[in-house]
Amino acid sequence: MDNRTIVVEVVYALADKQKLLRLTLPHGTTVRQAALQSGMEAHFPGLDLANSPLGIFGKAVAKPDERVLEDGERVEIYRPLIADPKEVRKQRAARAAKAKAEGQDA
Repeated sequence: MDNRTIVVEVVYALADKQKLLRLTLPHGTTVRQAALQSGMEAHFPGLDLANSPLGIFGKAVAKPDERVLEDGERVEIYRPLIADPKEVRKQRAARAAKAKAEGQDA
C-alpha cells in the first residue's frame, strides 16, 4: 500500500475575501479531489466545488478529475466570468474608435 503524501495549497478569492489552505493529501490525489477535500465551501457558502473550473498555478486544467497533483502545487478554484472578455475588448475598441473619430471632427 502506498502511504506517501503530498502537500498542496488550495486557493479561492473573491474581490473582498481570499482564502489559502495548505493540505496534506495522499499521493495520487486529483485536482478535483483536492478542491473537494479542502472544505473551501465552508468559507464561501454557495461555492460549487464539484463543478467549478480549476487550475494549477494560473493555468486551467482541462480534466481536473483526472489530473494527479504533485507535491507543492497550488490548486486554484476559478469564479465564473461576469463578462465575456472578447465582448469587453470589442466594446472598448468601439469606444476608442468613436472617441478618435469625434476628436478628428472637432
